Amino acid sequence: MIIEGIIITVYTLALLLIFIYALAQLNLLLNYLSAKKKDDNSVKFDFKNPSEIPFVTIQLPIYNELYVVEGLLENISKVKYPQNKLEIQVLDDSTDESTQITIKKVKELQQTGLDIKYIHRTDRTGFKAGALKAGLESAKGEYIAIFDADFLPKPDWLLQTIPYFKDSKIGVVQTRWGHINRNYSLLTKIQAFALDTHFTLEQTGRNSKHHFINFNGTAGVWRKACILDAGNWEGDTLTEDLDLSYRAQLKKWHFKYLENVVTPAELPIVISAARSQQFRWNKGGAENFQKMFFKILKSKTISAKTKIHGFLHLLNSTMFLSIFIVALLSVPMLYIKHENETLKIYFYATSFFVISSLIFFICYWLMYKKLHGSTLKNFVQYLVLFFAFFSIAMGLSLHNTIAVLEGHFRKRSDFIRTPKFNLNAHTDTWKNNIYLKPKVSFQFIVEGFLMCYFAFGMYSAFTVVKEGDFGLFPFHLMLFLGFGYVFFKSLKN
Repeated sequence: MIIEGIIITVYTLALLLIFIYALAQLNLLLNYLSAKKKDDNSVKFDFKNPSEIPFVTIQLPIYNELYVVEGLLENISKVKYPQNKLEIQVLDDSTDESTQITIKKVKELQQTGLDIKYIHRTDRTGFKAGALKAGLESAKGEYIAIFDADFLPKPDWLLQTIPYFKDSKIGVVQTRWGHINRNYSLLTKIQAFALDTHFTLEQTGRNSKHHFINFNGTAGVWRKACILDAGNWEGDTLTEDLDLSYRAQLKKWHFKYLENVVTPAELPIVISAARSQQFRWNKGGAENFQKMFFKILKSKTISAKTKIHGFLHLLNSTMFLSIFIVALLSVPMLYIKHENETLKIYFYATSFFVISSLIFFICYWLMYKKLHGSTLKNFVQYLVLFFAFFSIAMGLSLHNTIAVLEGHFRKRSDFIRTPKFNLNAHTDTWKNNIYLKPKVSFQFIVEGFLMCYFAFGMYSAFTVVKEGDFGLFPFHLMLFLGFGYVFFKSLKN
């Protein structure tokens, strides 16, 4: 009974945390819908008056970007802004042959009159944060726009973002990510599906009520004074963007999120690249929770509601730990349910938590409908994507749980870049990408075992009692398919 009691307690706590997170998402949805009814009356610089056009530095932090760096530089060179008030810094930490391509392209652009500088570090201290900080020392701009190597801002991007800095309290302007290879594969479709909800519901929902949001590492602009006031870039977490965002907002700087300004970028097209990105984001989130938790708690300048949303925002990646716990314990819980008649009331009560899934279903549908339309065909496509997204997200729950635990226990690791491919069509091949280093890990073997474990969970639905118990069957089916997808895709890449 002691073991059963522990299983039930842990299972219930994990369900409760997921439910609380779902309620926070519901609140963000209400915030989002309310924000859409309001006009944006932000003050802006009048660019018709040359004296109001500030100096801007564009920073391009790159590391071994052989396949995309040339396209990045060509695209950035087309940005429309007064040339005498624009500087571009190429912050190159590369250690491969891409450096020669970058240097050559920079020299070509310099000959056109563009103020573009090549800054190369041989010591990668601080990783991306270190490169941004090093570039900031010589940056001439009052405002610092940042783009990762796979981002392709439209020519009028600065003209759409910089004007909002007329409000002296604005420290950051962040734009929404677009996806140039959304339809490349199922993997890219579900990544876009998840990111679209973050960049609509979550960012707008928080920003509209002045809760803390995060600069997303790219496709945004910082006021240089804000960076310095918040303590500058620090490389002690894997998500330096989230770290500086919270330090800046604790200093009372405001963030402006522009949902309607879309900056296209590439999604990882192979599972190993997606794993790498997911690991960094989820571990960094946990690291920042440990770093920021008490600072938020002790702050006397932010409201209780903003603190709650801040805690849950920083705990976002920890939801994978809760999901993994619920998944792992759901099979023994199926047996406990039918071995203890006295626990029937408890199991009736826990069925209430299915409302969490319903909340997520509604939130994701409303965001999907906004971006893609509400026809019957779109709803059917949504149902398929929702099922696939949650299945694969659960299939990655072991991987992301390890990342979260490492973050909470402050195990340090290097910043592992996400390989870029510069592929848009499904017929394009990634197999010759020199940055892919396939390897079979112990974690991969465990994921294969978990696929079989949840197959046993589905089998148990038929055998646990004579008449069967199929309440958890859909859940176990999704887990079986999710871990199966991750396992077999990992065999290939």
